[in-house]
Amino acid sequence: MSCDRINTRNQRCILERIIIKGNLLLDTPTCLGSGDNDSDVDIEILRDSVEDKALLMGSSIAGALRNYLREHKNGYGATDDSILFGGRRSEDDGEQSPLIVNDALSNDVISLELRDGVKINTTTKTAENGAKYDLEFLEAGTKFNLYFELLIDEQSNREQLIKELIISLQGLETGQIHLGIKKNRGFGRAHVETWQVWQFDLRNHEERIQWLTFPHWETGLLEDYPIYTNIKDALGITITVDDDKRQHLSITAKFTLASPLLIRSGQVSTDKAPDVVHLKSKRNGEAKPILSGTSLTGVLRHRAERIVNTIQKDVSIINNIFGFVDESTKEAKASRLIVDEVEINDTTDLVQNRIAIDRFTGGALHGALFNEQPIFGNDKTSLEIKLTLRQPKEAEIGLLLLLLKDLWTGDLTVGGTSSIGRGRLQGKHATIEFNNKTWVIEQKSINDPLIIDNPEDLEKFVAALHLEVTS
Repeated sequence: MSCDRINTRNQRCILERIIIKGNLLLDTPTCLGSGDNDSDVDIEILRDSVEDKALLMGSSIAGALRNYLREHKNGYGATDDSILFGGRRSEDDGEQSPLIVNDALSNDVISLELRDGVKINTTTKTAENGAKYDLEFLEAGTKFNLYFELLIDEQSNREQLIKELIISLQGLETGQIHLGIKKNRGFGRAHVETWQVWQFDLRNHEERIQWLTFPHWETGLLEDYPIYTNIKDALGITITVDDDKRQHLSITAKFTLASPLLIRSGQVSTDKAPDVVHLKSKRNGEAKPILSGTSLTGVLRHRAERIVNTIQKDVSIINNIFGFVDESTKEAKASRLIVDEVEINDTTDLVQNRIAIDRFTGGALHGALFNEQPIFGNDKTSLEIKLTLRQPKEAEIGLLLLLLKDLWTGDLTVGGTSSIGRGRLQGKHATIEFNNKTWVIEQKSINDPLIIDNPEDLEKFVAALHLEVTS
């Protein structure tokens, strides 16, 4: 059938089809929520109805790709003007997306990790009544086979479609696209390890037959075909990608443990485990001690409120950075601060026995013996905290610098049981990047002097914070 006859029937004349397969690996625990309220946990992951495997919806993948492409091309909060994903929902006559994104099943049977969460009262620093919840996460290391198919018709701008496709898939390849819920708290980190690409020119009879006989039903990578680690190489196209228009502040700081650390885990691996153990999460098949992004964000927000309240009572800057939910008006705003989960390396687990004291007699309280297993550091212990703030203002940068200072000096503790000396960190090295400028803060040990690049520049950000909250 000729394209002229198709056009008279208001159908697309497809000239080319590009099939792309990728192997996606989860780098951190990921929650792909099902929305089921009948589960034993508050938020359950989405499962396949036939096999005991996790289901990653094609609509979720497409949504994440579209959002990343919009931000990369136009910056945070900009309007979407791409052609790869079709018209927006608000457009009644929007074009259909030329990119087909299939659902993906996990390669193996589901391996779960259960996390607890609780809302902390900022005044009393205790748990809010009835605000505890739990979530199911897929373990880091879970793999999915992705499938994309790009349709190019005679009216398409092929060069722009390919450029937008490369930008989007490079985001997946480099781990810049996050999946699932609580993405701003370190969950949902993933990257594509390998690609396979097939291109079919449907104007050529032989290639048309090849597309018709292609094993579309096979989800994994195909044998006897080239495998690539870079999507541009896989497509075999040399094209100039536009500069990244996103503006953000990045802080990467290396710490060591100045005191034991305990973040309570809701999971106990054996019946013989202590009453309270430190949170661990699997990385490369090994259980690693973790400083969770949710715990770190909680202490950062509480200290930020304390700093702003000390200067003045205007706390709107806190909601602008960390987000908020107003239960009365149902107004909500997502956090602009991204806090990654932190792996803690080279630690030792030790069990400590404790007992509650009767406040009246001063003696041991009967039946109140318990034990805890925090993690202890040594000379080789290290952890790297990463903070990213989207569209930062100078005053907001100043506030984050003050939070970094409090973490660095051990004045701001993380985790639980801080009242008995746990949860203190000691800073060693920090890199701050903003607007193509880089500042370095370094202190090799607690007895060495603190070295700061251009401290007068950083002081300007703190001065901007004082002006913001007092004006």
